[in-house]
Amino acid sequence: MSRIRVTKPAALTALAGVGACLAIVVVPSAFAGTTTPTGGTCTIRPAAKNSEAPLSCLGVTASLDHLPAVGEQATLTVDVQAQADVKRAGLSVQLPPTLRMSGEESGLAAPTTDTFGQRTSKTLALTPGTHTVELKVKAVAAGPAQIQADISDIDRPDPRRAGHDSVELTVGTSKGSSDKGVSVTKADAAPAHSPGPGARKARPVTPKAAPAPVSTRASAASAPASPRPTVSARASSQVCVSGTFRNRFQSAEGGSWNRKANRDEPVSNANITLWGKPTANSGTQKLATGMTGNGDGKFNLCYTPSTSITSQAWVEFQTRAGQMWSVVDGNGRTYATATYSLNNISGNTSLGNVYANEGQSRAWHALDTLNKLWWNRGSTTNCWSSSQQDGHCTPITVQWYPGSTDGTYWTTNDDKIHLADNDPDSEHTTVHEAGHALMGKLYKGWWPNVSNCSPHYVNRTSSTSCGWTEGFANAVAFHTFNDTTYYWGNGSSLNLANDRSTNGIDPGDACEARVATSLVDLWSQVDGGWTKSNTMMSRTWQSSFREYFVDDRPDYGLDSGSTAQNILYNHTIQY
Repeated sequence: MSRIRVTKPAALTALAGVGACLAIVVVPSAFAGTTTPTGGTCTIRPAAKNSEAPLSCLGVTASLDHLPAVGEQATLTVDVQAQADVKRAGLSVQLPPTLRMSGEESGLAAPTTDTFGQRTSKTLALTPGTHTVELKVKAVAAGPAQIQADISDIDRPDPRRAGHDSVELTVGTSKGSSDKGVSVTKADAAPAHSPGPGARKARPVTPKAAPAPVSTRASAASAPASPRPTVSARASSQVCVSGTFRNRFQSAEGGSWNRKANRDEPVSNANITLWGKPTANSGTQKLATGMTGNGDGKFNLCYTPSTSITSQAWVEFQTRAGQMWSVVDGNGRTYATATYSLNNISGNTSLGNVYANEGQSRAWHALDTLNKLWWNRGSTTNCWSSSQQDGHCTPITVQWYPGSTDGTYWTTNDDKIHLADNDPDSEHTTVHEAGHALMGKLYKGWWPNVSNCSPHYVNRTSSTSCGWTEGFANAVAFHTFNDTTYYWGNGSSLNLANDRSTNGIDPGDACEARVATSLVDLWSQVDGGWTKSNTMMSRTWQSSFREYFVDDRPDYGLDSGSTAQNILYNHTIQY
């Protein structure tokens, strides 16, 4: 039986007029700054008006004087806005492979080139005002393109002292044929080749405890399957198409403000479909479905042909994992990468490595990041939360698209995570927002009455309710990646490990950093993982860390004695 505490309702302003209504939406955000802007005077809006992204003291805008076609040159203007003195501001500019820097670069560092295009950067001493940098760019290939510009305070990593902007265009082959924006929701696979210079090995995430037992009802249509070997053809009459699905992306984890880490990793548990035409004149048919392998991205789709030779066949990969999580564009459509068409197939075929389309890279990165949380979710059922039973699970949905300014937050209104343009580069940000979604599922749609949380700062006092909800989301990220460092999408990071001697982090349970580190220590040092804690949270719901520790842990057999109290004391929390 669930026990719900009734909190005082939030004050509502009466609306005049007949038929007026209020839509109350809880919107937890990952934007936890490290310091409050001096005087609270910074007003630069880095995202759309209805976004939960905080106002910043630094901003950046990028623009082209015209849209170049292949062989043409254009001027890229980067305007940096500052509303505070910044001794060391890092400006980073990145071009896609379809564009190249040419000529003088306004004092920027010599560009470096790799699989992801060209990068250049510069350290600036900023005073309030606008600072402009111009550089020449040349279009060298046709197709979707995104220019990215970032500004950040190198010494004070904080989304309130940072800015990001991008320009999306589709480069044409002839003068006047280039266009604004990109269309990448459905696209062809990227060329397969060896990892580029600077690529790093995948960072494995080992589950801290065995995953929940898989019910016999679990399947590709419900929950992702456990790691499995490649399936061989069950009969000589079958034809199989196999390979490995991979994604190249840039990661804030392991990177820095002016160079994120290059990754080349398999995509786990992605839905796949083998499409084909039995004869040249027949319609398209679904020949087989499945999922990529967990941890290795391998696939092997088999079908029984109706003719001795199949005219055409191709594989499509979707940003959906069973029915448990997905990544969609601004219109709610999943992304899809399709291979080239195989012609006149009469036997088994291996496609080797198939790479996700470059324009979809961040969508696939977000999908694969959620896979890491799935295997560490702490549920006793095949759902995200123990509050839900097999066959009645609700999914986690992420919305992202190139150039998005709609982020970074999860809302109870649509139960959807909204990620801005470069958010997926930070796996901690993706999992932080998924942590809010997970709490929403544990609480069966109920949410605490949170106060003094907009804005909130990861190392500063907010309120006990904000410290609890944001601290839990941070703890989910730290638990998933077995660390205490928070990374932002621009490559900046901050280590939040703390004890009683730590300076720069406020004490007590109204500070989310203190709550987060207390939780992960309780889970790892006392509880033997977080499954028991999550099960408790699915049955009784909390508005503060005090309620969680003092009122509820003893009722559910979780230690709140001297050992647990010493953990809290070490993080400056005493009850």
